[in-house]
Amino acid sequence: MFSTTCHPQTDGQTKVVNRVLSTLLRVVIKKNIKTWEDCLPHVEFAYNHAVHSATNMSPFEVVYGYNPTTPLDMLPLPFEQVMNRDGQSKVEFVKKLHQQVKENLEKRTRQYETRANKGKKRVTFDVGDWVSIHFRKERFPAQ
Repeated sequence: MFSTTCHPQTDGQTKVVNRVLSTLLRVVIKKNIKTWEDCLPHVEFAYNHAVHSATNMSPFEVVYGYNPTTPLDMLPLPFEQVMNRDGQSKVEFVKKLHQQVKENLEKRTRQYETRANKGKKRVTFDVGDWVSIHFRKERFPAQ
């Protein structure tokens, strides 16, 4: 779902990210309100360097395969200084890494699902079963 600055609550994940980023900005900017644009790269690096609970990895690790310690670690090396020219091993490494991220996300989803469904009984309906439905007026204002 798309969200806007006026309605970030449309997506829970966006709401959490917005809260985290605003906290990071407040901490970094402090009283230097006029130079907030200069702080954005630092906040971006800090956010992308942090390990996320759902993946158990940082976004840098997910995308690049390693967690840089400084922004200088992300500068591309000149072609003459590239040590590893074996692209196939890098491809295999990234595929394994993305598989691990997928497994971590699925594990976290199952944990959330178990916690959300705790205390709820599972009901299955067959074709022809009668059910009672309650419609709220505010959900269907035209009818």
